[in-house]
Amino acid sequence: MASASYRPVLVIGDRNYSSWSLRPWLALRHAGIAFDERPVKLRQGEATRAAIAVQSPTGRIPVLKLADAIIPETIAIIEWANEAAPDARLLPEDGLARALCRAASAEMHAGFAALRNQCPMDIAQRLPAPPMTADLARDIARVEVLWRDCRHRFGQDGPYLFGHFTMADAMFAPVATRFASYGIELGQTARDYVATIYRDHHFQAWQAAALVERDAAQTAP
Repeated sequence: MASASYRPVLVIGDRNYSSWSLRPWLALRHAGIAFDERPVKLRQGEATRAAIAVQSPTGRIPVLKLADAIIPETIAIIEWANEAAPDARLLPEDGLARALCRAASAEMHAGFAALRNQCPMDIAQRLPAPPMTADLARDIARVEVLWRDCRHRFGQDGPYLFGHFTMADAMFAPVATRFASYGIELGQTARDYVATIYRDHHFQAWQAAALVERDAAQTAP
């Protein structure tokens, strides 16, 4: 649980590019947990590595810094948020839904290498679709099947994968941005879900800040 006298600090990378930073940030915001942000500029070579090393025991970000611990892994941060703010239901209450939410989140965490590599997150731009390799086509098809199954089985009470916002939505939000940025052709359920993420007011706040960061970087001397 969060200390009453200490605000957690989420160490994040550039909002435009850091898909892993977006995930716990969205979860913490949806959980209503007050936290501070500590940005690290990415893509600066040794300067970035040194800055991250100061903040993270694993040499990776994001990390969540608590009064007495550092949580250095995205799914663990979201699990902590679910424990700290159980009323937010970042994990569904129903046992089967909770198990499948965790399974979907873990699949996103470990898989979809072609989608990650061929369509890196770039919220601020609309980019040409990459060559549709067999691996990329399989990743996109699997995402569509997964989203469709979650929406069909658990989405009756709202527009997110399990109805209300959960860990799975935090994990897949960056995928929605990839589909939008690269103009990937999708079926109706997937198109509707991408629109849901872009209507999410917390995501909109992240997106607006990403555009400000991008513009500031472009005008810097």
